[in-house]
Parts: sequence; structure tokens; C-alpha cells
Amino acid sequence: MFGFLAGITYIAYMLVDIGVKRDPEVGIMAIMGSIAVKMIFCMAFVLIYSIKAKGIGLVFLLNFFSLYLLFTAFEIYCLLRNLRHQNLK
Repeated sequence: MFGFLAGITYIAYMLVDIGVKRDPEVGIMAIMGSIAVKMIFCMAFVLIYSIKAKGIGLVFLLNFFSLYLLFTAFEIYCLLRNLRHQNLK
């Protein structure tokens, strides 16, 4: 679960970073798109895992979405830090 979230967050971050460096106006769409794609992949992961493992319970969902929020906060922090450096130039 941790590896999946780390991988999807890294891919989303790299795509947004490339999009913002190419064209800052299109970068906002890249940010929104990466967040949407990340959410869809995470919901698919939860759906597939819950179908495969019957009776996972509330604990799995709480663990998964707490990690999801942690990785999302990290991604937003890194993106805002990079955007601040671009505004200073």
C-alpha cells in the first residue's frame, strides 16, 4: 500500500513538474489533472483490494486514506515550494 501510494505520487509530481516548467499557464491544468488521475487510481486500488480480500474492514480504509492524505499534503507542499521559486525569478 505504501509503495503504491509512493509510486503514484512520484509519477504525478514528475508530470506536474514537467508541465509547469514547459508552460506555467498549462501547469495549473497539469496539477488538477494529476490530482484527479491519482484519486482515480487510488479508488481503483481500494476497489480491487476490497474485492480480493473479503472483510478488510474499516481499519484498512482508515490506514489507506490517512496515507493518501499524507502523500497529497507532501505533493502539494513540494509543488507550492517550486511555484514560489518561479515567482521570485
